[in-house]
Amino acid sequence: AAMYSGAAAGPPRRDFISVTLGPEEAVGVGGYNNSKAWRRRSCWRKWKQLSRLQRSVILLLFAFLAVCGVISYTSMGEAWKSITNKSLDDQRTEQEIPRLKLANPAVLPAPQKADANHGDYPELSLQKPPKLSHVRRGPSNLQIKAPQRDTRVKTRHDTMRAVEELVQEDKGEKTEKSIISWRGAVIEPDQSTEPPSNKIMEPEKPSSVEAEDQKEPVPINERQLAVIEAFRHAWKGYKEFAWGHDELKPLSKSYSEWFGLGLTLIDALDTMWILGLKEEFEEARKWVANDLVFDKNVDVNLFESTIRILGGLLSTYHLSGDSLFLEKAKDIGNRLMPAFKTPSKIPYSDVNIGRGTAHPPRWTSDSTVAEVTSIQLEFRELSRLTGDEKFQKAVDQVMKHVHTLSGKNDGLVPMFINTNSGQFTHLGVYTLGARADSYYEYLLKQWIQGGKKENELLEDYMRAIEGVKKHLLQRSEPKKLTFVGELAHGHFSAKMDHLVCFLPGTLALGAHNGLAADHMKLAEILIETCYQMYAQVETGLSPEIVHFNLHAQKGHKDVEVKPADRHNLLRPETVESLFYMYRFTGDKKYQDWGWEILQNFNRYTRVPTGGYTSINNVQNPSNPEPRDKMESFFLGETLKYMFLLFSDDIDLINLDKYVFNTEAHPLPIWVP
Repeated sequence: AAMYSGAAAGPPRRDFISVTLGPEEAVGVGGYNNSKAWRRRSCWRKWKQLSRLQRSVILLLFAFLAVCGVISYTSMGEAWKSITNKSLDDQRTEQEIPRLKLANPAVLPAPQKADANHGDYPELSLQKPPKLSHVRRGPSNLQIKAPQRDTRVKTRHDTMRAVEELVQEDKGEKTEKSIISWRGAVIEPDQSTEPPSNKIMEPEKPSSVEAEDQKEPVPINERQLAVIEAFRHAWKGYKEFAWGHDELKPLSKSYSEWFGLGLTLIDALDTMWILGLKEEFEEARKWVANDLVFDKNVDVNLFESTIRILGGLLSTYHLSGDSLFLEKAKDIGNRLMPAFKTPSKIPYSDVNIGRGTAHPPRWTSDSTVAEVTSIQLEFRELSRLTGDEKFQKAVDQVMKHVHTLSGKNDGLVPMFINTNSGQFTHLGVYTLGARADSYYEYLLKQWIQGGKKENELLEDYMRAIEGVKKHLLQRSEPKKLTFVGELAHGHFSAKMDHLVCFLPGTLALGAHNGLAADHMKLAEILIETCYQMYAQVETGLSPEIVHFNLHAQKGHKDVEVKPADRHNLLRPETVESLFYMYRFTGDKKYQDWGWEILQNFNRYTRVPTGGYTSINNVQNPSNPEPRDKMESFFLGETLKYMFLLFSDDIDLINLDKYVFNTEAHPLPIWVP
């Protein structure tokens, strides 16, 4: 019922209306009077008039809001407490220990100091090492542009338990952040120097890795310790007589310069990391940070500077996570780009990295096919890390052009290509040795690096291997060793460079990645031949080039060595293939063959005052005629492959996660 609260007559005034829902609300029986008590009774009546479902929903909503409020309050409190504690910890850390700043978590563990005081090799006392924490290694999560923190890292240390990374799930995918043990201190990767185009989450406190991620330790064995000792002996000579220069001359206790960019030091960076030589790595890093300058008026070879310097810096960046090496890689990569400014886009062989100019050799306008087609792994990876497509675009254009060229012989390519016309030159000569070798290697490895999607690369590789089998394979006498010769204008030559011994490892890698099974059979046959190139020589060291006997002759071995070819440059190719063969087959004979080679290096090439030297005569054990030069690849490749060959840890540079460039620098395989 409704009623007026005043008469109609009299002066104008405001009228009020009261609406009641029951008889008890009538005038004089508790009508509206705006009191608190009345409002409480009114709200209660309205609440009682709601259905049970409506009341339940409202109560549930209020409960949810209350819970959210409690959680928010707790989170803010914990966050504030964490920030406060971290600030205090940082202040204490700055006072107590030096802090190593890393851009990314390491894919391999921070190097730990290997057993010291072995002395020189003749006095080397080999003992079983203490068990080391097993390291599970893998590449960064390879998104386009910069690498993500999808790594599993366990650092090893002689005196303290390994600190293991936090395993964190994000949208169903595991991303992990490492904590690195360095000089006995727990160091978090610094987030202030992240790679370009990549947002990195803040590091979290370490926690133990789940049980299923843990493996039994894989200790360093006696043969690996011998490799470490050999590296230290070589490094001793370089540090004392050639520090910061390209190559050591161990006999004259001096150095030689090629580019003036510390080639040996840069080539050896990732070897030191893999061998666990943390002190040597740290002093080398300081030189890179303070003394490596590319802004200088010097001509460098595009191929050699790419595989050694750019490849070495990229590899070390991935293994250590230190952004210093990526920044240096970007610098040298940009300075090498003028080489591609040619009419055909086939790059010149030489670049002046200070002036930004490029040119062919003085005597020709040709580049070698191996050189222009064996820089792709490095430049492609540089594009992926920086997000700058120009590097990959330049080298991919070269491969696409070579793919379409005429002048091939069942997939085999000539040795030279003209930078003006873009056509092959010196047609009719086919080899897997110098000037062509790594073309075939990089066909397969680019296909693997890119996730096995680039079919043109695979087609060219498969066709080339068939060409090798059709035109270049022969058998020697008397042991009927299968070898890879050369073809010159239809005439077969039984000449085989030591460089060709990369092929067994490459064939095995292809078979491991699903290619024809007969590739592995051919690899097993060819690695036997490469071993015989050592075993049939007086010093047990292979010459640079051998010729095989095609006809049985009394008193003659399979291998013949000409005087001009009997030098040994400490090359890695046979040891490289032994590593692949052992990794894929587990056959211990490959380790034994490698051990023989290492012993002969120590016997005939080791210089007492530090370093190793190439020799002129592998046929004269009493006087191998040392050449007074230690090539950078002895530390960058030969000893690295030796160490990996003697390891039984398949996760020490896992070949399903890394691909080696032709200078033995491991780069990540791209995965979605």
